[in-house]
Amino acid sequence: MKDNEKDIPQAQENNDDKVHVSKSVFQTAKDIQQQRLEAMAKQEEEMQRKLAEREKKRKEAYDRKILEEKKELLRLKQGAVEESEIIHEEAPEEIKLTLWQKIKNFFYHNKWWLWMGVFFVFVAGFLIHDLVTKDNPDINIMVLTKNDYIGYSQKLEEYTESFSEDFNDDGETMATIMYIPYTENLQSNYAFGVDTNLSVQLQSADSMIFIGGDLITDIISPEETLVDLEELYPDNPNVDGYKFYLKNSAFAERLGISEELITDDLFLAIRKPIAVMNADAEEMQAAYDKDFPVFEKIIEDICK
Repeated sequence: MKDNEKDIPQAQENNDDKVHVSKSVFQTAKDIQQQRLEAMAKQEEEMQRKLAEREKKRKEAYDRKILEEKKELLRLKQGAVEESEIIHEEAPEEIKLTLWQKIKNFFYHNKWWLWMGVFFVFVAGFLIHDLVTKDNPDINIMVLTKNDYIGYSQKLEEYTESFSEDFNDDGETMATIMYIPYTENLQSNYAFGVDTNLSVQLQSADSMIFIGGDLITDIISPEETLVDLEELYPDNPNVDGYKFYLKNSAFAERLGISEELITDDLFLAIRKPIAVMNADAEEMQAAYDKDFPVFEKIIEDICK
C-alpha cells in the first residue's frame, strides 16, 4: 500500500509537467502569431505612408506645373513673351484604324441615324408590299352598325359578288365588307377606331352602298348624303325616305341567318354622288354609276 501511495504523487507531478509544457507550446505559437501580425501592420503602415508621401509630392508637382502654366499663359496674353517654352500645343496623335475598326466606328457613331433609316426602309417596304398585294375589290359594302352576324358574314360577300361584275378588269369578281361597328358607346368607338374609319370611308368614293341602323343617321345627315329611295321605289312597303328596311325581307334568308338577327332599324341605303373631301363629284358619280346596278339587283332579289 505504501508503495502505491508513493506512486500517486509521482504520477500527478508528471501530469503537471505535461500540462505546463503544453501551455508553453500554445503560448509560444500565440506570441509568434502576434509578432507576425504586428510586423505586417508596421509594413502596411509604412507602405501607406510612402504612398501618401508619393501622392503628396505628385500633387505638389502638378499644382506647381499648373501654376507655372497659368503664369506663363498670363504673360502670353499680356504680351510679355511671344512664345512659351512651358505651354506647347500637342498635336493629336493620328490613330490608324483597320478596315474592320473603321466599320465598327462608323456604325457606333451613326447608330441612331442607321436605326432610323432601317425603320423607314421597313415601313416603306411594308407599304409597298401592302400596295402590291392588296386586294382590289370590284365593290365594297359598308356595315355601319354593331352586328357581327352581318359584319363578318362571308355569305354577304358572296351574295354581293353574285350581282357584281369584273369592274376593274383583273379577271375575277370580288366584293369586300367594310365592317365599322358604330355604337352609342363612345369609349368603344374610340378603342376600335370606329370614328376615324367611318370618317375616312365617308370622305372617299370607295363604298357607296351601306347597311346601317337608325343610330348612324345622327351623324351622316341623310337628307344631304343619301339617295331618296321613295322616288325610285314609291310603292315598296320596306322603303321609308332614304332607307330600305331589311326586316320582313328575304335578306336574312339570303345570308343564311335567323330573321331575329335583323333588327327593326336595320336598313340598306346608297350615298349620293356628291363631292367629298377625298373625291370630287366626277369620281363620286363614277362610283355611283358602278355600284347602283348592284344596289338595284339586291333590292329586287330580297323583295321576291
